[in-house]
Amino acid sequence: MPDWVEAGLWGLLAGSALVVGAAIAWLVDLPRTLVASVMAFGSGVLLSALAFELVDEAERSAGLVPTVVGMLGGAVVYVAANVVLARHGARHRKRSGDQQPSEEDQRGSGTAIAIGALLDGVPESVVLGLSLLPGGGVGVAVLVSIAVSNLPEGLSSAAGMRRSGRSAAYVFGVWGGIAVASGLAGATGVLLLDGASAATVALITAVAAGAILAMVADTMIPEAFERTHLYTGLIASLGFVVSFTLSRAA
Repeated sequence: MPDWVEAGLWGLLAGSALVVGAAIAWLVDLPRTLVASVMAFGSGVLLSALAFELVDEAERSAGLVPTVVGMLGGAVVYVAANVVLARHGARHRKRSGDQQPSEEDQRGSGTAIAIGALLDGVPESVVLGLSLLPGGGVGVAVLVSIAVSNLPEGLSSAAGMRRSGRSAAYVFGVWGGIAVASGLAGATGVLLLDGASAATVALITAVAAGAILAMVADTMIPEAFERTHLYTGLIASLGFVVSFTLSRAA
């Protein structure tokens, strides 16, 4: 199987966790504290993957300065796009409560939320696809981390969408579309960078890592802290430890 096809399938699989989370939120009215706890856990999982699987490997391949520049560049691009989307109603797209505006509250917010969800998911899928380029298998720890973090993202955001009056067609259309886009992003990353130097791949990985880190800080942790408060750090640490253990056992 070509690497780009495999990358696309893995990206689709990881993205499908968003759909599973959305389905749980749509069918079951979960306590918001539980949703926030799962979000905190997913934040810790992603932070561990960033530190030990992405940034560390990027620094080894490309060096410290390119890695730092790449991470800051990815964070700047993400934050800039997020600021624009927030002005159009996507600021609280991962919130499970009543913060998300309905289309009646702010026209165009549905589109902004969908684009914001895409912005959150694409960097993860690119990183997942790039893990195949050295010629090995998919990075198991990265795959598990993305899938585990996607579940609470889909769960929390879909719960907020339902509370703001979004239809089932909208909710599952958004998350189904993001799952497909995740697969396409993974495949495209491999197609474009197949044959590129290790330093180039590492730089792109650093850019994606910076975007993911900004996403965790801007959207996941605030949702988690709103309900879990002083326990957020403990739950996130648990997620970090679980992800770190998986990365060392893989």
